[in-house]
Amino acid sequence: MKETLASEFEILTLLGTKEFFHSFDTAILGKVKEIIEVSERELTDVGSVETNNSALAVVKIKSQHLPKLPVSDFSLVLDDIRDPGNLGTIIRTAEWYGIKNIIASLETTDLYNPKVINATMGSFLRVNVFYTELDDFLSKHQVPVYGAFLKGENIHTVKFSAGGLIVIGNESKGISPAVQKRVTHPITIPRFGNAESLNASVAAAIVLDNLRRK
Repeated sequence: MKETLASEFEILTLLGTKEFFHSFDTAILGKVKEIIEVSERELTDVGSVETNNSALAVVKIKSQHLPKLPVSDFSLVLDDIRDPGNLGTIIRTAEWYGIKNIIASLETTDLYNPKVINATMGSFLRVNVFYTELDDFLSKHQVPVYGAFLKGENIHTVKFSAGGLIVIGNESKGISPAVQKRVTHPITIPRFGNAESLNASVAAAIVLDNLRRK
């Protein structure tokens, strides 16, 4: 909750226990439009978690705007990531590796799905996620586009450029045909066993780790 209060999000209502409010500087609470003191039982009843002994905030969703993509760094492109846990984990992993912007397809699950928010562990507050039609978006950005495939250049030998985009595809279908045409550098994570594929969030983590090693 401290992260939420310190973020750029507009906090409409904050429900919290007496102990919670006593633990904060009143200056921090000044940005909250409405403050309501409640019991732990009431917090649990209105929230989506099993138990809650501190606070719950009603936060205004940010308006959609395309972030300014850095020319000397990378941004992630998510093509039809449907699993909320995967999306949340990818956002959390992206922040770990210093990725500030994620461009998501219109079919990708909603950022504000409760399961996504929980899986980000607060990273949704600091990573920009923008939803758009990917084929049109990629056609307007003439930068290196690296896409994760089952066949491509070995990720361990890829010489990444100074900046660009990294595409992670759907959990079962991979990168869609329309987006595949926009990929300039197909890459792959070498397989040593018999598994058919990797989890999308795991694949994103491996690609980002190799990117930062270079």
